[in-house]
Amino acid sequence: MAYKEWGDPRNPNVLVCVHGVTRVGDDFDVMARELAETYRVVCPDVVGRGRSGRLQDPQCYVLPQYVSDMVTLLARLDAGTVDWFGTSMGGLIGMSLASMPGNPVRRLILNDIGPSIDVLALERIGEYIGQDIRFTTFGEAVQYIRAICATFGPHTDEEWRQLAANVLRQDEDGKWMWHYDLGLAVPFKIMTPEAASVGETMLWAAYDAIRCPTLLVRGTQSDLLSLETAQAMTRRGPKAKLVELEGIGHAPTFMHAGQIQLAKDFLLG
Repeated sequence: MAYKEWGDPRNPNVLVCVHGVTRVGDDFDVMARELAETYRVVCPDVVGRGRSGRLQDPQCYVLPQYVSDMVTLLARLDAGTVDWFGTSMGGLIGMSLASMPGNPVRRLILNDIGPSIDVLALERIGEYIGQDIRFTTFGEAVQYIRAICATFGPHTDEEWRQLAANVLRQDEDGKWMWHYDLGLAVPFKIMTPEAASVGETMLWAAYDAIRCPTLLVRGTQSDLLSLETAQAMTRRGPKAKLVELEGIGHAPTFMHAGQIQLAKDFLLG
C-alpha cells in the first residue's frame, strides 16, 4: 500500500486522510499542505487504487481487508494516537478502526458517510466503477469526470483537471483510463439485500462503540448519506457534531479554504 507523507516525520501529531472508493490519496494534497506545519499528514492509496498494488481476488475489495491494511499502516507509522479524516469509504474504514478497543483514533472526521447507505446510491457507484472506459485525449477524460462527479460541487477548471489527473493514467496506446482495478466493482455486483442489511447492522454497532470526538460533514444534496441517518448519528454513539454544506452532494472535496478551515477548527480546537 503506497502512501504520501507531509510534514515532519518525527511529529507525534499524525493525521491520516483516506479517500473514497475510486479516489486516491492525491485528493488531499491541498489540505495536507495546509496542515503540514501542525501534523504529520499521511495519505494512503487504498489497495487496488493509484500507486498501490492490486488484489488477485477482487472479492477481497471489502471493508475488512481495508481495515486490516490500515492497522498495518498505523503500526508502521508508530504513532501513539492519530486523528482520522475519511471521505466516504475512508470514513467507513475510520469508523471501524475507531470502534475497536484500545484504538489510537483521537478525533474522527466522517465526510459524507454513515452506517446506513442508500441502496440506489450504491447501485449508481457500482454501475460506473467497473466500466472500462478509455479516452483519446485528457480533455475528454476531464469532461467525463466533471459529469460523473458533478455532485462534488462547484470547482474551477484547474481543480477539475487535478481531480481528473488524480484518478487517471495512460495505457500503452496513450489513451486515458482509470487508475484503479476495475475489479473494485465485483463486491458491488454480488451484494445481496440480505448481505447489505447485515453490513448495515454491523456498521451501526461499530458506530455506537466509538468514543472519540466525531465530526460528521454532509453535503445537503448527498444521495449516499441521508439527513435521517445524519441526524441519528448526532444522537447515537459518539453523538457526532453535524455540519451540512449547501450546494454539494457526495462528497465534499475539502480542496477549498472554507472546508479546510472546518476540518482545522475541529481537529485543532
